[in-house]
Amino acid sequence: MPEPLTRNRPIVKGRAALLIIDVQNGTFGPAQAKSKPEFHTLASTRVIPNIRRLLEAFRGGALEVIYAVIENLTLDGRDRSLDYKLSDVNFAKGSWESRVVEEIAPQGDEIVLPKTSSSVFNSTTLDYLLHNICIEDIFLVGFLTDQCIDHAVRDGADLGYYMTCVRDACTAETEARHEAALDSFKGYCRTLTTEEVLNLAREAQ
Repeated sequence: MPEPLTRNRPIVKGRAALLIIDVQNGTFGPAQAKSKPEFHTLASTRVIPNIRRLLEAFRGGALEVIYAVIENLTLDGRDRSLDYKLSDVNFAKGSWESRVVEEIAPQGDEIVLPKTSSSVFNSTTLDYLLHNICIEDIFLVGFLTDQCIDHAVRDGADLGYYMTCVRDACTAETEARHEAALDSFKGYCRTLTTEEVLNLAREAQ
């Protein structure tokens, strides 16, 4: 008989990826420090330091690292989703706002995907790329837990990926919203701490 399916899986080299969503200058910077102080504090003191730790482990283990950033394919943003237009989410192609924050900047040939909707699966070639590089397990970090992380968890689960949300390496605008989101989508993914993922990475097969 085949072994029963479980979310409690080891990290297997060549089969797992760290997916970093929307940690960029346009979402984390001086403007957010003033307008969203709780978010900025959570991001700067918890999320970004933990992403750095995860990056070190994934890179050290020769595991895949993929970034998704909000970035138009055009200068005027005409290609954005209707929701992004209505919400005035508009980071021009090649702009400072669209770049990953320096503390966790991509290295080498790590993939950076521009996205123009909340769902990284809807507005990028992520699913196609993951199939090409044989990824089965996705470890999600970044912003915002109750928006783009939520979309990625649910869409990835429906597309057949084993999703893991690293709970202390993502955040929403408030801790309350972050915790509510984790509770809302917990049926679609495994939820681990950074330390638990680092332990898995150290034992990668």
